[in-house]
Amino acid sequence: MGEYHHSVDEKGRLIIPAKFRENLGEKFIITRGIENCIFVYSEEDFKKIVNKLESLPFTKKDARQFTRFFLSGASEAEFDKQGRIHINAPLINYANLKKECVVIGSGDRLEIWSLENWDNFFDSAKDNMSDIAENLFDGVDI
Repeated sequence: MGEYHHSVDEKGRLIIPAKFRENLGEKFIITRGIENCIFVYSEEDFKKIVNKLESLPFTKKDARQFTRFFLSGASEAEFDKQGRIHINAPLINYANLKKECVVIGSGDRLEIWSLENWDNFFDSAKDNMSDIAENLFDGVDI
């Protein structure tokens, strides 16, 4: 969990905060996320998602489309000596990463957002949070 602001350099390298690096391990998976951000998973957590995707019926169009979208953008990555990851050009373009990025912890993954996309998401979502929380947790003991 947490929100951190860092810059992606001209070579597509981005510093990942130390607290996240230890959770990801030496090698991890980076892929297209939903809502034009990038998802970063530990190998273990990514395998869980792949197993779930493989259990979906290939006869369902939505299953095929999501699996293609999610897995075709995935690649294995590792940190350099400065704690940076390299983000390839297709992912940089997909997430609209220019310079300043926002790295957030989101449960089993990291999300990397362009500052513009994050600000737009946050501004549009913040006013609806009480309704969203009510709908998600209706009848659930917390």
